[in-house]
Amino acid sequence: MRRLCSFRPREDGCDTPAHHHVDVYTADRAWLASLHGTDSTETITLDISKLTAGTHHVASADTAQPYSRVLSGVPVGKITASGLYGAFDPAATDGRQALAGFVFAETLFAPGAAKVPAALLWHGVVAAAKVPGGIDPSKVTASVTGPQIRFV
Repeated sequence: MRRLCSFRPREDGCDTPAHHHVDVYTADRAWLASLHGTDSTETITLDISKLTAGTHHVASADTAQPYSRVLSGVPVGKITASGLYGAFDPAATDGRQALAGFVFAETLFAPGAAKVPAALLWHGVVAAAKVPGGIDPSKVTASVTGPQIRFV
């Protein structure tokens, strides 16, 4: 998190400027090895119950910002029964065994939320060693109709 500070004139007419700040949260995209494909993400809906706390999403420790966040770079698959997306799992049998892509940008969600909208990177270059929670590229089945991801 980076805090931006600036000054503005006080409303009471006093000569001393009042201090205010803005919190800016930036995503860690170390997993993204190239900008290729980032201009054509798709909108998806994540099923939070299919993501692992502490690995795929983290709770806020900041009382001024109570929202949890799904991490950028989480590999996801589409759950056949619901059409929602959850963490990619090669051993799953609910559709998540087929990689659909990666959560492109960190996404905030309110405590207790069950579904969260997100951007899906389905075409691009990914640094496998830096994916949140990890990914074994040898367990990803290549498909001409599926995601077009090259791992480095």
